Amino acid sequence: MKILLLCDDRYHPGNIPAEGMAPLKERGFTIDIIQDAKDFDPASLKNYAVVVMSKSDHTSSKDLSPWRTEAIQDAFVQYVENGGGLLASHSGTVAGESTDKLNKLVGCRFTHHPPQCPITVQPLKPHPITSGVEMFCEKDEHYNLEILADDIDIIAAAYAPPQSGQTAYENDTGGIVVAGYVRTQGKGRVCVLTSGHNATVWGNPNFQQMLVNALNWCGQI
Repeated sequence: MKILLLCDDRYHPGNIPAEGMAPLKERGFTIDIIQDAKDFDPASLKNYAVVVMSKSDHTSSKDLSPWRTEAIQDAFVQYVENGGGLLASHSGTVAGESTDKLNKLVGCRFTHHPPQCPITVQPLKPHPITSGVEMFCEKDEHYNLEILADDIDIIAAAYAPPQSGQTAYENDTGGIVVAGYVRTQGKGRVCVLTSGHNATVWGNPNFQQMLVNALNWCGQI
């Protein structure tokens, strides 16, 4: 399966998802990587079964100008509606100033996270993406999301222990939040996985399995 990885922004170095996805080449995936969005041609989307967006609306870590133009957002919507797969990983859920179309396609926008801490990710129910995935814990950012789509199917949750004296259910600093969900639009499939700030997360065998499953599901295999 041919995959396009879009990565690298101010707060999320592109080498982390790039190296995190490298082992997947041994599992039959071909992965092209673009870190500078100036090199991205939306017309190329048709060449890929799945696009992994692990990149906010920064052109690169050195160029903080937005890259998700109206035309690029329209291209992603058309790509998915025509049957393409989109996996929004971690910073791929971070909205730009004028990215409503893409936010609605992804189905959410990142709102905030507390300081990094141990995050426990737990599959919630049987689903192709959670198959063979066991609960795991790694130091990560505990992403809180604003859900924008009414058709999301939540497949995994994340728990962070309370910090600064807060209770477990006060999500500003801890508690339980959505860690993964799926939705469809047109003929295509969208998956969101919020884990992945640190290399240790990408290297975790359970996250690797979830990633493989998500690519296969989004690619409709």
